[in-house]
Amino acid sequence: DILGDEELILSLENTKITVTEINEKVAEAKTTAVEIGRAREAYRLTASRGSLIYFLINLLNVIDHMYQYSLGAFNYVFSKALDKAPAAENLQDRCANLLESVTYTCFSFVTRGLFEKHRLIFSTMLAIRILQARGELSSEDVDYLIKTPKVFDKENPLSAWLPDSAWYSVVALSALDAFSTLPQDMEGSWKRWKEWCEQEQPESSPLPQEWKRLPAFQILQVVRVLRPDRTSQAVSVWVRNTLGARYVEAIPFNLELSFEDSAPAVPIFFLLSPGVDPVVAVKALGGRLGITEEEGKFVGVSLGQGQEPVAEKALDRMYVEGGWVMLQNIELVARWLPKLEKKLEALSEGAHPDFRVFLSALPQKVVPVQILQNSIKLTNEPPSGLKANMLRAYMLFDNTVWDNSSKQGELKAIVFALCFFHSVVCERRKFGAIGWNRAYPFNEGDLTVCIKVAYNYLENNAKVPWDDIKYIFGEIMYGGHITDNWDRRLCMSYLSVYLKEELLDGMTLFPGFATPGPMTHKQYMEYVDEQLEREVPIAYGLHPNSEINFMTKQADELCHAISELQPRGGGASAGLTLQEKVKRLLDDVLEKLPEEFSLLELEERVDERTPYTNVFLQEVDRMSKLLYELRRSLVELDMGLRGDLSMSEAMETLMDSLYDDKVPARWAALSWPSLRPLGSWLQNMLDRHKQLLDWTADMNTPKVTWISGLFNPQAFLTAVMQVTARKNEWPLDKLAIVADVTKRGPEEIEGATREGAYVHGLYIEGARWDTGSSSLEESFMKDLYPLLPVILIKAATQDKLDGKEVYACPVYKTQSRGPTYVFTAGLRTKAPPSKWILAGVSLLMDVVE
Repeated sequence: DILGDEELILSLENTKITVTEINEKVAEAKTTAVEIGRAREAYRLTASRGSLIYFLINLLNVIDHMYQYSLGAFNYVFSKALDKAPAAENLQDRCANLLESVTYTCFSFVTRGLFEKHRLIFSTMLAIRILQARGELSSEDVDYLIKTPKVFDKENPLSAWLPDSAWYSVVALSALDAFSTLPQDMEGSWKRWKEWCEQEQPESSPLPQEWKRLPAFQILQVVRVLRPDRTSQAVSVWVRNTLGARYVEAIPFNLELSFEDSAPAVPIFFLLSPGVDPVVAVKALGGRLGITEEEGKFVGVSLGQGQEPVAEKALDRMYVEGGWVMLQNIELVARWLPKLEKKLEALSEGAHPDFRVFLSALPQKVVPVQILQNSIKLTNEPPSGLKANMLRAYMLFDNTVWDNSSKQGELKAIVFALCFFHSVVCERRKFGAIGWNRAYPFNEGDLTVCIKVAYNYLENNAKVPWDDIKYIFGEIMYGGHITDNWDRRLCMSYLSVYLKEELLDGMTLFPGFATPGPMTHKQYMEYVDEQLEREVPIAYGLHPNSEINFMTKQADELCHAISELQPRGGGASAGLTLQEKVKRLLDDVLEKLPEEFSLLELEERVDERTPYTNVFLQEVDRMSKLLYELRRSLVELDMGLRGDLSMSEAMETLMDSLYDDKVPARWAALSWPSLRPLGSWLQNMLDRHKQLLDWTADMNTPKVTWISGLFNPQAFLTAVMQVTARKNEWPLDKLAIVADVTKRGPEEIEGATREGAYVHGLYIEGARWDTGSSSLEESFMKDLYPLLPVILIKAATQDKLDGKEVYACPVYKTQSRGPTYVFTAGLRTKAPPSKWILAGVSLLMDVVE
């Protein structure tokens, strides 16, 4: 009887209980799985943020070779960030704490090893990537910010106060839905927009009317197109509002904090800046930890010829005994660095726990990637500015410099002027080409030697030999670095202004800062600290407009660096892929591209081959070669994009250039020096072609030649001299160019001149031309590059040139100056020429605003 089988009944009862338990555990497991999944999803955002930051810092080496980071180093910092995150009672707060800890810990770790000029780039890219990951920012918006495209279809109706370049950018920006009515609104409410644009800090003020409700990033786009000089400040405000204030605040140099993360296998690498010596900081830290040279625990090796064996021996000894080795300026021994790389790798295992390696180098590509990846990188840049430079200059010496001098008053005055001069020539570099044509490595050694020379000359002469010391300082000591003649003239002009008899009685170096009477060394430093307050361009002899140029250049560099860090391929603006966008640009260019000239046909039409005719035939030939290369390369790329040809390296390079709005290298090699982006360059090329096309109509020299639109303007100037030389039977090598600025515009010239040639298209930087007085005058504020009236170019014998009340003004092809020099124009001036020399005044043939 089955009901009487007690054992079976008990067995079934147990099975029932077991099944119930299993079912309960399965249900519990499902609940646990859901909870684990929910928790995992909650932490996914933190993991994604870590991934985002790692791939961003892995791109930083595009900006500078020294910014190399390994995955192992990042994992260490990421784990440290997780440990540092504050605890929380609920999961949501805990995840928020983890996210912020990971973001800021990784940010501060990387930022400590970035130069100051690159820190805002990193924080901006971090903010952009975070918003893009949330879906709050499109690639199209970012593209318009960093590339600032221009559309030249519509003339500027606000030219009275808004630069043409800004208007063309506004028209381009209107292609975005959010800005579709911006050009019309600016025309209708121009007074409000003018008032906003003319504010000192427009990024801190709301936009006019309903535009003030735009999202923060779109306000940034408006600042970029209307006030490019305030872009960096506006970006900083945006990053502060997006990520928090500490992402734009300076992170102080802290060797002790970085040392905690170091290990025998993890060196500390100092990225050097001029005027910084990290040895002092390393020795100070070692002193607190009992690691000193006296104890035999610290060895410093300044690398150079023959020092490699010394460094290797020090590394081997400290590896065993435990101690610190500091290898300075390792970039000087490039051939030894692969050996150092292997040695550091070999010494990473089995080392004494106290073994540490410190390295330092100026940014150079010779430093192996492996060393950089394995190191903790630190930067410690010196304070910038005139005050900081002057104080640092005075710290190079003390009262003993003049204690033994028989002319202490004179020596103290000269030393003060020299320290100011040294600060000015060093800091002037930041203004770019208007500061110096080339960057020169002026250093503290130049100053100390000049002070010794001044002491010796004062002791050996009854009176101060001003001309002698100015020559030695300007032509030999500081001038020994200078390779450009116009920069040499600038250096000597500074010394002529600062070193003169009036210095001994006290004189004003610039408005608001005068030389003091004789003081002690400490009093001089206190005087500089108190009196040299606000730094202004006039302290360098520059116009305030130069600061606008400097800030605009900073903004352009920021946007260029962000552009370099942007991902390639995939979806681009307006939902197009890179290839689709390039195809659209390519078709547009091919449609506008004019036909080449027939040189043979033109030569047959020439009746008399004058020097001017030769110039224009050469120009036509060069334009035809350029047009041929443009059409050939674009058609080839078009076939590659369609799949008819395999994509070559040259075609991919061309495609990248079109996408980045850059002039391709092969086109630039056949064209003229230019700093324009591709869109503006193509428009400029069409304008140049039109001038040549107009010439081919009758083949007569234009009544006014757009000299800036020539490939080789020097050839045109030579033609002027050749015609004059033949007419007057003068030797060509005895002639010089004379530039007479007229009071008329190109449209007011009725016919060609009988003597010389009329030209136009020259801009002036650093000053303006006053047509009333026919002389140079101070620039108007925010009028950076006023256009000169028509100039009459003539040739005259060199002995008849009038040098009185004339500023010898260099003429350059582009704003980069330097190697683009064309000729010297003598411009009338009521002020001393030294005023315009210090202001960096020059004429420019092509300007990119």
